[in-house]
Parts: sequence; structure tokens; C-alpha cells
Amino acid sequence: MSGRLVRTLAAVSVVGAAHAAVNAALLRRPPADPPSSGRPVTVVLPVRDEAAQVGACLAALLDQRGLDRLRVVVVDDGSTDGTADVVRAVHDRRVRLVTAPPLPPGWLGKPHACAAGVAAAAPQGDGEVLVFVDADVRLFPDAIAAAVDVLDGSGLDLVSPWPRPLAVGAAERLVQPLAPWLWITTLPLRLAERSPRPSLAAANGQFLVVRRDAYERAGGHAAVRGEVLEDIALLRAVKRSGGRGGPVDGSRLAACRMYEGWPQVRDGYAKSLWASVGGRPAGGLAAAAALTAVYVLPPAAALTGSRAGLVGYLAGVAGRVASGVAGGSRVWPDALAHPLSVLVLDVLMVGSVRGRRRGTLRWRGRTVTADPAGPTPVSSATMAR
Repeated sequence: MSGRLVRTLAAVSVVGAAHAAVNAALLRRPPADPPSSGRPVTVVLPVRDEAAQVGACLAALLDQRGLDRLRVVVVDDGSTDGTADVVRAVHDRRVRLVTAPPLPPGWLGKPHACAAGVAAAAPQGDGEVLVFVDADVRLFPDAIAAAVDVLDGSGLDLVSPWPRPLAVGAAERLVQPLAPWLWITTLPLRLAERSPRPSLAAANGQFLVVRRDAYERAGGHAAVRGEVLEDIALLRAVKRSGGRGGPVDGSRLAACRMYEGWPQVRDGYAKSLWASVGGRPAGGLAAAAALTAVYVLPPAAALTGSRAGLVGYLAGVAGRVASGVAGGSRVWPDALAHPLSVLVLDVLMVGSVRGRRRGTLRWRGRTVTADPAGPTPVSSATMAR
């Protein structure tokens, strides 16, 4: 590698770390003691073979404080493991279990389940808020009230409180913190909240909070029915219809262990990683190559004595530290392995693109296919579930 190339790549890494630090300071944070909300709140919990998770998730939802009008719609999406029985055992008038209809052509499973949940919940009046939560998320007691307070205080139509990522073992610790790191490093948060540009969007379907009127104006999940990354697509649909939104700090509101161990990490990211940049497999490979150039080549040069390479490596570590502190990820010593994390991401991206091109991607017993009209471009700042 030429010295000039290493210096250029190191400079890009420094700029990324500085931008991550700025975003970490600008990130909207919920109040520690949110006021009670009189808004009607409907939580939609889509589940498919989640018998091991849904009970604890429901318990956390029903333990929410500061909500005068809460209801929870659990959508059983063809579970075969007794998920519905676990839900039926919860005797609380606020909980309703519905069965998702058969998957229509052109729909993917999660958007369809979310749409079925909203359809089963008649509007509760002006000011209603919809909350979408995944079964592996554990909300803290003030989570929804705090998220609604951020929604109201910011004047946004959709907020995505990013749960604290829980990671156990080498594979999870290397990969799971990369999602928040990517958008904190590359996405100008304040501009992104207000911009309708497709590339300026980041959201996490683990925990989404949206005004019902904005959701319906955007076309709801029907507008993103064939999207692998339906969370990003929903935010973009809200923006296209005149709304605003983006990610906020959710590390004090919720926690999530998204995948457990390398097989789940590999298969989970395979289904969607190809669509995470530009909505095209080639875009994913190009982005992976760019990240490798910036965050792997300078550290490699540092091993040969390059001072610029060392600066680039330390900047990459600093960016991971800023992201970890802002989002609640484990920082030490994990941030030191940032180049290795990027290399593992390369492996996952190649596997995802290969599976997409071969048509072999599957998740929870279903083949993952894109919208026949073509996938929607997605932010380079996003790596979603």
C-alpha cells in the first residue's frame, strides 16, 4: 500500500470518528422520569415460533408505567411451537390474540403480521400511537411513555428507540454492535430527521413508535409489504407522505439479544444484509469493500510501522467507543477488535449476496423474496434484522 493511500483512508476514518462523536452528542434521549401519557397506545407484537420469548416480552409490555390507555395485539403468524398457547395463558383484558391470515402473494411475513395487527385494532381516537415490538425485546417499565414523550417533544411522526444490544460470545460481540455504529458514523442525524431523501434513513423494527395518523397516511405496512427491511421502508414511506422521523437513544428503554450464537448471526443477517445498502446485492458488496478499505487496511499498514495506519486504526476504535457509549454496547475490549468485526461483516455480506442470487435465503421456514417491483434503496447507515 502506498503511504498516500494509507493517509487518505486514515483521514476518512478520523472524519468518521468525529462524526460519530457529534452524533452521539446530538442523539435524542428520553427523559429518565417521563410524564404519564393520556394518549391511546396500541402495541402490535408479531410472533412466529416465539414460545420461548413471547411470555417475557408480554410481561414487560403489561408492566409499562404511565400509560392510561394501553392495549396489546399479539399476531400469531403461523406458529407451530405453542406460541399461541403461551399468549392465551396471559389473562389480561388489555391483551388480544389474533391469527394472521395466509400470506398473500407479494407480501413478506413480518409486514403482513404487522398489518394484520393494526387492522385488528380499531382506531382509539385522536392522538393514538402505534408501537411495534419484536418478541426478543425486553422493554423497561417506562419505555413506551418515554418514547411517546420523545415523539411529542421532538415534533416527529416516527421514532425508533434503538434497544441496547446484548451480545454473548465472540460472534455476537463482533457483529451486533455494528448496526448502531454504522448509522452513528455515517448518518447526519438532525438532517436525516427532516430530509425525505431515501439514503438518509435508519430505523430498527425491534421497537418502533409512530403516530397512527402518520402511519395510515403513509399507507401502513401495505406500502412496504415486500420489503426485507420493512422498518427502514416504513420510515421512508412516512417521510414521503410528509412526516419526519429517525432513530433515538433506546439504550435506557429496552434491551435485545437479537441472535444467539454464530449460526443465528449468520442466518439472520443472510436474509437481509444484501438489501442494506442501495437495495441491490452489488451495492452491498461495494459498501463492504469501502468499509474494509477504511477500517482494515490502515490497521494492516500499522502492523508494518505506518504511523498514518495507526492513526486510522485508533480512529476506528474511537468511533466504536463513541457508538458503544451512546447506544449501550459493550465497549472494552471489544472496540479494539473493530477491524476484525468489519472482516466478519464482509463474510456475512458475501454469504447474503450469494444466497440472494441463488434464491436460497430462508427465515423461520419461509423463503425470503423481494418485492416483485424491486427492492427499495436503503440507507448505507443501516444493517437491520
